[in-house]
Amino acid sequence: MTKSATSVPLENDPLPDLCRACKARHRGICGALDAQQLAELNRRSHKQVVEPGKTLMDAEEPTSAYSNILAGVVKLSKMLPDGRQQIVGLQFAPDFVGRPFSQESALKAEAVTSTVLCTFPRNVLERMIADSAGLEHNLYLQALAELDDARDLLLTLGRKTARERVATFLLMIARHTPKAEGTGEPQGSTDFELPLTRAEIADFLGLTIETVSRQLTKLKGSGVIRVEANRRICVPDLELLEAETGD
Repeated sequence: MTKSATSVPLENDPLPDLCRACKARHRGICGALDAQQLAELNRRSHKQVVEPGKTLMDAEEPTSAYSNILAGVVKLSKMLPDGRQQIVGLQFAPDFVGRPFSQESALKAEAVTSTVLCTFPRNVLERMIADSAGLEHNLYLQALAELDDARDLLLTLGRKTARERVATFLLMIARHTPKAEGTGEPQGSTDFELPLTRAEIADFLGLTIETVSRQLTKLKGSGVIRVEANRRICVPDLELLEAETGD
């Protein structure tokens, strides 16, 4: 965990090097900040790599910091009193982890892959939100996007077949997978590692592990996907996968 640093006065600060090199710079909440605001946030933030299984934020625990996801996947879940867990959402770069102006998180946030975060104190960001209408607007847009995702998940769980649910999940991961350049893959294809285990996918989609495995085998048999090793998925044609989602 390395603290970013700057040694020049704020008024002379250029865009910080850490921000300039950040792939989420223009797509996340930081896209609403000018160079001076970014320099201020940069001085109080740190970049960290979190290993899979690490809890970033626990439900009903005081919140002292927020984060931007720079790379990786984070799962959001709720726990029932008897210990049963339900995955209620996934977050990808450049999503914002946390709930501004709330004393505690309503959800548990956990890294499911090796995840790179830019983390900053809660009080610093909340002060900047109060001073920046653009930052507040970007956070509002992300909240609306998460609401749309929740409604789509309700539709998936309530109306889609098992095959459509699995295809919908695979398409979501494919669309959040950065396209590697120079791979020689044809346009419209992609490959990725499944960020969740089959048990977690079953939990997320309201299915059994056996059903998830069976539907993956059927999609493979239809040529919609290729399964390379246990969790490596290749999608030769994204449009063909999209046609399987029922949307």
